[in-house]
Amino acid sequence: MHITAPWLRVSFTVLDILLVALIVYELLTMIRGTRAAPMLAGLAAVAVAFYLAQIGELVTLNWLVSHLLPYVVFALIVVFQSEIRHVLSDVGRRLSFLRGNTSGGDSYDDIVLAANLFSQHQTGALIVIEREIGLRTYIESGVAMDAKLSYDLLATIFRPSAPLHDGAAIIQKDRVAAAACFLPLSMNPVLSTQLGTRHRAGIGITEETDAIAVIVSEETGAISMAVGGKIERDLTAEQLRERLSSELKRYMAPVALPTVTVQSAGGESNEESPLRMRAPMGADGDTEDDTERPL
Repeated sequence: MHITAPWLRVSFTVLDILLVALIVYELLTMIRGTRAAPMLAGLAAVAVAFYLAQIGELVTLNWLVSHLLPYVVFALIVVFQSEIRHVLSDVGRRLSFLRGNTSGGDSYDDIVLAANLFSQHQTGALIVIEREIGLRTYIESGVAMDAKLSYDLLATIFRPSAPLHDGAAIIQKDRVAAAACFLPLSMNPVLSTQLGTRHRAGIGITEETDAIAVIVSEETGAISMAVGGKIERDLTAEQLRERLSSELKRYMAPVALPTVTVQSAGGESNEESPLRMRAPMGADGDTEDDTERPL
């Protein structure tokens, strides 16, 4: 016992140091590139200044620090509430993953197909996939649907002139919980000025929760995906499928992506897009116009 005890103490000391280093590393990784990074640097500068004041025996400043220190913890919780919530949710998600994925074989191929359609038509869309953290607050801000997730439903929701086009569609498992939902906008100053409200809303919801946001730009048709407050831009449909498969921890088999057929000059088309519809029927039962018009 006397021989092994020192080695045990050394082993636990090394383990203690490694765990602290791992926690610090994970913390710095999570706040890197967020608004918490400059705030943490400023907090460190203030702590160094107070330490130097204590060494220099600055009586007044030391008295002020000693009386304010009990409230610093509460101030840090208020200032870093979103970052703390994100860290705790990330830890919980990792523990859930260790227990195994019990959510079944939900397929999100319809989201990939719909994103591909929106990209080809340059139709703006914002689709949020709920994971461990519930999105009830944001679901209640929109129009409740509770409808089975499908490609046609997503194409109908984000049809340009549809009432539910603006806002986000929130997905719970294999159902569309609500559409036209309001999301918090990201205030991260590091984000590009080229990102509009739709992209900032997609990033904002992933900063507050562990959700996944799929964004399609209305101006360029580019597909983006936001996770954990970070955005990946200019994804192809296949890349989006791979990223969703990786984040959702399930295999998504490749499917054939439909191609949008451009209508010819003669008014004939081999395929009709879900984002377009024919003109209304006339009194004689024929269409008033043989050409298609966008909604």
